[in-house]
Amino acid sequence: MTSKRSLLAAPYVGWMALFVVAPIVMVVVYAFTTAAFDPTLANFTGMGTYTSIFLRSFQLALVATVICLLIGYPLAYLMAKEGPGFQRMATVLIMLPMWVNFLLRTYAWMAILENNGLLNQFFDSIGLFDLINGLFGTDIQYFRMIRTQGAVVLGMVYNYLPFMVLPIYSVIIKLDHSLLEAAQDLGASSAGVFRRVIFPLSLPGILSGVTMVFVPSVSTFAISQLLGGGTHMLLGNLIELQFLGGAYNPHLGSAIALVMMVIVIICMWIMNRFGEGEEQAVVL
Repeated sequence: MTSKRSLLAAPYVGWMALFVVAPIVMVVVYAFTTAAFDPTLANFTGMGTYTSIFLRSFQLALVATVICLLIGYPLAYLMAKEGPGFQRMATVLIMLPMWVNFLLRTYAWMAILENNGLLNQFFDSIGLFDLINGLFGTDIQYFRMIRTQGAVVLGMVYNYLPFMVLPIYSVIIKLDHSLLEAAQDLGASSAGVFRRVIFPLSLPGILSGVTMVFVPSVSTFAISQLLGGGTHMLLGNLIELQFLGGAYNPHLGSAIALVMMVIVIICMWIMNRFGEGEEQAVVL
């Protein structure tokens, strides 16, 4: 039996070794070597010049994650409270944008946010700019929304919001209703039931959602390139520049990618430890 299982698992082990383990090993080797593959730490010691990019990447990713949580948790909670028909329809509506290519969705937002885009044209058609100019004596022709950090965060929230909603919804919908009824029988108000029972028990979904939003947000490059216009470089853009740009330096790019992976793993470990502590508190 054991030999059969080993034989069946062999393709999966080979796949993981070829497409997961091997690339990570290559990144580690490139990060600690020079162009001549001599051992060095220069790729890490010279990384201080990119501190602002690291900070910007984590700052925007954190902002996008918080916004997704503030929007996603109430939405997931509302879905879980409604009937099966509403839940199916809401799930389809949430997943529907994901059926469209990622780049096409981002290009669509470019058409909406451009200086002469759909949103500014709408504001102009309803006379908003004339009203503002008349009140404040300005000469505004459009709102500058594209090529800003706000546009980058908007792109992150739009593309990754389903990754926050669905894990939280899947946890809340499976909560034992007898616990909620017991809390109400013991005199807890609706707010108390939510604060002391529902929210703590939904923490695994929150942590999964935070991880699934934060990790791709901190490493994105297409959103910041298209909606940020290349003026707000993030870690993904910096790594891409080292591998595909004129500054071609895959060793430095691998070092940056390795540092980013370590930081993300540490953040995930901290969130998981926090979740374990909250679950133990609920049990007690």
